[in-house]
Amino acid sequence: MEPGIDRLRQFVVQATRLADQGLLAEMPPASLLTAFQRLVSHDDWLPADCARPDPAHYQQYLLHCDPCERFCIVSFVWGPGQSTPVHDHTVWGYVGMLRGGEMSQRYARTAEGGYEALGEPVRLAPGEVEVLSPRDGDIHKVWNAQRRRASISVHMYGGNIGAIVRHVYDTRTGQARPFVSGYSSRQVPNLWDRSASVRAA
Repeated sequence: MEPGIDRLRQFVVQATRLADQGLLAEMPPASLLTAFQRLVSHDDWLPADCARPDPAHYQQYLLHCDPCERFCIVSFVWGPGQSTPVHDHTVWGYVGMLRGGEMSQRYARTAEGGYEALGEPVRLAPGEVEVLSPRDGDIHKVWNAQRRRASISVHMYGGNIGAIVRHVYDTRTGQARPFVSGYSSRQVPNLWDRSASVRAA
């Protein structure tokens, strides 16, 4: 295993135990949020292959997906100037900043049927977490807060986000266009291989 990735493995184990108890179907208990905040407060575990920016598009690397698709963990790598369209998630989520900075602007439906910005954008710094919930409104736009450098955030969702049908919104007309994001990953990190730690002993 790469140095530090044991932090991610331990978090996956904790999340799986909660999922087995049926506690991730809705918003998870506070203990998981605390553990996720602890995970993103350390920047020593993300594999290099899941931290690579692309000059044209932000990257969405799958770190782990529960075999029953009850949750997933993803790294988002933002190149300078990269952003998402206005979109939703349809499941609960945590967005944790690992490296750099990220801006998030939430949107709400207007009386005329379109969408408008709700409040001011939120800037996430390393170690900070934003919580998303369809119940409270999960429509937002995200962009890299760094003008000249890549930024990396770690996201956790209550499902397999790369396979869920979600929506991009036209803020003027309110029209919702369905999409499935997929993943940028070429391979998923092997959290269960401890050979590197055995060789180092």
